[in-house]
Amino acid sequence: MFNRYPFSTRPRSEGPFRRGMFKYILLYFLKDRPSHGYEIIQALEERFHGLYVPSAGLVYPTLQMLEEMGYVTFAERDGKKVYTITDEGRRFLAEQGDVEARITDYLNEWQSNPNIEDIRRTMREFGRLAELLNNEVRKADVRKVRRVREVIFRVYEEIEDILADRNASARPSESNSNRVERVTK
Repeated sequence: MFNRYPFSTRPRSEGPFRRGMFKYILLYFLKDRPSHGYEIIQALEERFHGLYVPSAGLVYPTLQMLEEMGYVTFAERDGKKVYTITDEGRRFLAEQGDVEARITDYLNEWQSNPNIEDIRRTMREFGRLAELLNNEVRKADVRKVRRVREVIFRVYEEIEDILADRNASARPSESNSNRVERVTK
């Protein structure tokens, strides 16, 4: 899957799911009703309130892999491949232990989150920042890039403190530039 932010230090990901988990998500959705890829994309987008939309470049290759493994089959309907989980796919999903419960819990956390509008606004602001950096940082001189990196690092630490319910003064005393260099190298 294409990483929207090329300067990210994180490897390309499968969104909110840890690596390899997406195949279980697809099987989980297909166990209740046959669907085509776009329906699955829409269902996940709805479950995550628009904060996560799996790309076609993730969904369709994963469906193809599941088909090759014998876990799903498809039938052409109105020019679309409608995928259905096979008995072998159901067995495979059942053999994964608590994976269904973990998927359900994870999706329910998003479905019932009372802060979803604030989260959506926060993520939108993050997207604006990422877009600004993606479009403008390559035009900046070394001094500006370093200043931007220091600001980002301070903001990262402050957000980390807020989410961890800790006071920023509890951090070890190290000069900001040393911490930035140590962490961002």
